[in-house]
Amino acid sequence: MSNMRLNRFISMSGAASRRKGELIIRDGRITINGLIVTDPACSVDPDHDTVTLDGNTLTCNHERQYFVLNKPIGVIVTKKDTHGRTTVMNLLGKDAAGVFPVGRLDADTSGVLLLTDDGGLAYKLSHPSYQVEKIYRAEVYGKVTAEDVAQLRKGMDLDDGPAAPAFMTILKKGQEVSLVDVVMHQGRKRQVRRMLAKLGHPVRVLERISFGGITTKNLHMGSYRQLTESEVNILREKTRIKQEKITHERT
Repeated sequence: MSNMRLNRFISMSGAASRRKGELIIRDGRITINGLIVTDPACSVDPDHDTVTLDGNTLTCNHERQYFVLNKPIGVIVTKKDTHGRTTVMNLLGKDAAGVFPVGRLDADTSGVLLLTDDGGLAYKLSHPSYQVEKIYRAEVYGKVTAEDVAQLRKGMDLDDGPAAPAFMTILKKGQEVSLVDVVMHQGRKRQVRRMLAKLGHPVRVLERISFGGITTKNLHMGSYRQLTESEVNILREKTRIKQEKITHERT
């Protein structure tokens, strides 16, 4: 790592936020290589300098990364594929090194895929107990009815156990093809497809359009972008993780 401001170092160590870090520095509680420092703008070299807070050595943690990818159909959601198929990792550049997919998204489903190296947040986003909603837009065969909507809302039994209630909105109703949005909190294998098929409406096209409020608006198919600080904090709120200051400055 290259040099960084001392208050940023403190924030990345997890000891305090940048703002609180400034107060800690001004109070004379920080030393660099044994010398007390009171200037928050002072620079520190994480690889060579020893920084302490009240006598305890601080370690600069790796800066976590958060991305959203607009996954194309046919791309596999895995880090490696033994059959040589294209994976989501093949679509990422060097700026996203070290991240991994959050949850699953079937090869024949497109849309929002989150990627991060923050294992704690990824686990909570994927676990149904945290009730983070995922919204899917599905083009299905047949005319979807109010009865179908009610059935999904009650929940249903699938071959691998009961499926939690889901909420469906009919966007377009036709005799041959209908368009619906399905809101879910579970994420079992091919669950949306299996639920709609059980209602008698096999999926023709499926796209995830939102995950925890994150969308692919203005993001071309196969492209990705870094999440904003606001978006990361929204995800943390949804999983009841205390908000942290997220910075995207590169070291």
